[in-house]
Amino acid sequence: MNEELKHSALIALRDCLALKAGETFLVITDEAKREIGYAFFEVGKEMGAEAVIMEMLPRRLNGEEPPEVVAKAWLAADVFVCPTSKSLTHTRARQNAVKQGARGATLPDVNAEMMKRCIPVDYKKMEARCSKLVEALNNGKHVRVTTELGTDISFSIEGRNGAPDTGIYTEKGTFGNLPAGEAYIAPLEHTAEGVFIVDGAMMTGVVDKPITLKVEKGFVTEITGGESAAALLKEVESVGHNARNIAEFGIGINEKAVFTGNVLEDEKIDNTIHIAIGNNAHFGGVVDVPFHQDGIITKPTVYIDGKMIIKEGVHLL
Repeated sequence: MNEELKHSALIALRDCLALKAGETFLVITDEAKREIGYAFFEVGKEMGAEAVIMEMLPRRLNGEEPPEVVAKAWLAADVFVCPTSKSLTHTRARQNAVKQGARGATLPDVNAEMMKRCIPVDYKKMEARCSKLVEALNNGKHVRVTTELGTDISFSIEGRNGAPDTGIYTEKGTFGNLPAGEAYIAPLEHTAEGVFIVDGAMMTGVVDKPITLKVEKGFVTEITGGESAAALLKEVESVGHNARNIAEFGIGINEKAVFTGNVLEDEKIDNTIHIAIGNNAHFGGVVDVPFHQDGIITKPTVYIDGKMIIKEGVHLL
């Protein structure tokens, strides 16, 4: 087994999740991510945990529920990691396990290079930056995002709470992504208006041409661009109207993340923001649909209640 990969798994289990000897540790994976799943499993055993690994068939979409047997096992875990091809982040199974007290991380479409590059980071610094952004989101009511490329979208966040993805999930019932590095919030449904242009990555990878998404009353009404836009539109139409919901606004802060075409890393890139469509029921919203796709936007300017907090990608807080 790759020792560098095991070292990254060790950092995640020791520093991010504080796995303890005797705890029940569950790894949920699938065939494509088996190597990473077993790296976590082996490290968990070496740390003295009651390690269990479950391999399931790959899900078709991000946000699709795992098999019932996996969901039931998840409820019994103290600590979990989910290196899977499709995201289990926005699922009822994950939400129920965390409500039960499990702590852990999902790693949708993670690969070995990403593990080795983005997990060994300064988590204290990341936590400090994330806290400032979450505070600004929690105290704010209205967000506007613009870019030179033409993005100009506004939405309400009044009554919603920002969430930190710091990579530190050591308390009972805490959860996030690994690699980590974002602050995010669920915009108030039906309030988003304008247009956002994804020039970084979305769904199928780094976009071939910018994807333009027009938004009215909180839902995407038009998707245009190149092949990436066509692929996105096809997936959206296969799910239904709620897949068009403006689900998330996030701000990336991982200084080691780079564009790879893998949204797990791409959405964490420092000096970017992302706007997601689809499911937000599991982090403060009310739209529950088996679909969640993030669109990464470079060099954004962000205002909260009229105050500029990011200027062309540069953080001002």
